[in-house]
Amino acid sequence: MNLNDLPAGADTDHQLTVAGKTYNSKLLVGTGKYKDFQETRDAVVASGTGIVTVTVRRVNIGQHQDEPNLLDFVPPGEFTILPNTGGCYNAADAVYTLQMAREMLGGHSLCKLEVLGDEKTLFPNMPETLKAAETLIKDGFDVMVYCSDDPIQAKMLEDMGCVAIMPLASLIGSGMGILNPWNLSLIIEQTQVPVIVDAGVGTASDAAIAMELGCDGVLMNTAIAKARDPIRMALAMRDAVRAGRNAYLAGRMPRRFAASPSSPMAGLMT
Repeated sequence: MNLNDLPAGADTDHQLTVAGKTYNSKLLVGTGKYKDFQETRDAVVASGTGIVTVTVRRVNIGQHQDEPNLLDFVPPGEFTILPNTGGCYNAADAVYTLQMAREMLGGHSLCKLEVLGDEKTLFPNMPETLKAAETLIKDGFDVMVYCSDDPIQAKMLEDMGCVAIMPLASLIGSGMGILNPWNLSLIIEQTQVPVIVDAGVGTASDAAIAMELGCDGVLMNTAIAKARDPIRMALAMRDAVRAGRNAYLAGRMPRRFAASPSSPMAGLMT
C-alpha cells in the first residue's frame, strides 16, 4: 500500500497537510548518516513517516548511475521524496540543486530550501534564504524552508508564499533540543502554514515538547541515524510525536506554586 494513501477512518488529529497533500504522520525524517541504505529504509518504515528528505548533494537519487540509488530502497511510490539543499551556502547553488532534483524526480515541485551561513554552525543564511525562496516560488516550487527562529523572518517567508516554515530548535546535528521555546511559540502563533521544527532534536522528549508547543510537525535525521539503535529510536520518535500532539490537544493543567491534593479533602473519614 502507498503510505501516502489515507485509509478510511484515519486519525485526522495526527495528519499533516503540506501544499495541498495530506500525510498520516507529523514526523518527517532524513536519510543521511545511516550505515547503509537498508538501515535507512528500516528506520524510515519504523518511523511511520510519509515524507523523506534527501540531501541531493550528498545522496545518490539517480545522478550517479554507477552507484547504489537511495530510491531503490525508499521509492517515490511509497514515500514523498523531499529534496533538500543541504551543503548550499548561497541562493544560486540552492536554486540550481533543486532544479536538478526536479528533473530527476519527474517534475516534483515540493522541496526543502536550506541555505547555510557557515560550516561551523550550519546556521541559516537568511538573506540568501529569502533570495532563493523568492526565485524558487516564481519557478513553481512548493518551498518548505529551513530558517532561524526569528518571527519577523518567518513571517516574511510565509508572506512570500512558502508552504511550510521550518525554524531550527538548535544547531543541526547538535541534539540540544529546543533552546528557545518562546520564539518558537511566537512563530506558531502568527503562522497560517505548517510550522515544522527542523534541526536540533536529540531524543524523543525533544520531539514531544515541540508538538506540545503546537508545532505541526518535526523533521529529524541525526537523532535517529546516530542513535545506538536507530530502528528503536525511529519507533520512539513516532510515538513521541503522537504523544506530544495528544498532549497539546488535551491541554496541560495550570502550573501552580502550591501543592494541590489529587483527591478532595472534604468528606474524609475520621
